[in-house]
Amino acid sequence: MPQAASSEVAAAVADAHRREWAFVLAATVRVAGDIDTAEEAVQDAYASALSTWGPRGIPKNPGAWLTVAARRRALDMHRRAATAQRTLPKLLTPEESLDDEPGRDSEDISDDRLRLIFTCCHPALALDAQVALTLRLLCGLSTGEVARAFLLPEATMAARITRAKKKIAAAHIPYRVPKASELRERLDGVLAVVYLVYTTGHTAPSGADLMRRDLAERGLELARMLRVLLPADRDVAGLLALLMLTDARREARLDEHRDLVLMENQDRSKWDRQAIDEGVALLREALAARPPGRFAVMAAIAAVHDESESWSDTDWQEILGLYDVLMETWPSPVIQLNRAIAVGFAVGPAEGLAELDALGAEPQLARYPYLAAARADFLTRLGRLGEARVAFEEALILTDNDAERRYLRTRLNELAG
Repeated sequence: MPQAASSEVAAAVADAHRREWAFVLAATVRVAGDIDTAEEAVQDAYASALSTWGPRGIPKNPGAWLTVAARRRALDMHRRAATAQRTLPKLLTPEESLDDEPGRDSEDISDDRLRLIFTCCHPALALDAQVALTLRLLCGLSTGEVARAFLLPEATMAARITRAKKKIAAAHIPYRVPKASELRERLDGVLAVVYLVYTTGHTAPSGADLMRRDLAERGLELARMLRVLLPADRDVAGLLALLMLTDARREARLDEHRDLVLMENQDRSKWDRQAIDEGVALLREALAARPPGRFAVMAAIAAVHDESESWSDTDWQEILGLYDVLMETWPSPVIQLNRAIAVGFAVGPAEGLAELDALGAEPQLARYPYLAAARADFLTRLGRLGEARVAFEEALILTDNDAERRYLRTRLNELAG
């Protein structure tokens, strides 16, 4: 195969992995009988594509080709093991059939992905295991990427994902969207999954681009699907509001050179006002719950930013108050960090820096680059430039995203100048 064709095929397979992994895996689980078999079959299908698409040409619908190949591979694995009749019923509900056509009807695809999310988010699993497993399976993230999203070592996350998959198999957890009476107990995990899918796409843990747009778009799509499934649920409304209000700023986050632009310096005319209006309407609905859920409070913080005419007009006292609410009811090291930043802008950089320094002993933030970057920013504002350089260098060491690394280098060069 010519080198140009090989490169074209490799690019097509990589693009199909980003865009189609969730569709293909969710459809394959329906016939595989267990998650490990489905995952292996899908990986084989992608490997087959690398060798097949060159001579035969890249298919018009890569996702459909991969789905058919993965499902056939899964069935073949069962036939060769002579265990199909005993293992296939594990994850299938009575109304499902192995004779289903693996087509790409949009309603079937959406339903398959919801089945996969709710399977992974079964209450028999710990919440963090639910989120980690779904990021790995639904989004095709590597174990290392999932570990970075949780601020955990990769080996710890690998063991957690393996245990979760074994528990699903051992408990014969069904592969289906739960009944209405079962939805509430699973919803917290599902909302956390969708949120992490979006945030992992909003700022990619590593790679050349600031965003993984496929993941961000998938997170928004899943949130909209949940909204259709549960139109009266205030927590679902709060999550969708948060994602819309955050995503509304997408086009202003990079300049013409694809370099990072912080919110302080963004061209707000590029913000999507229609998305902001829709997000604010959803937020009003979500805040009607008493007490409001954590996604609604986070959406309220995003709304304060989105509705401010400029950075200087931002009501930091209101933002600080909202972070205080989050700390009372949903505390976490990252919320503490964001609250400390809000203190720096609401009260003063010295006070914000003191709050950040108090977090230095927090184990989960030990390798979190945004703590070092926030310290560097406040040190710069205080004129402590030598210390700021050290903090920027620390953030640079901890950052794997190329766009963020370019930004940090620029700040270091400015301080050197």
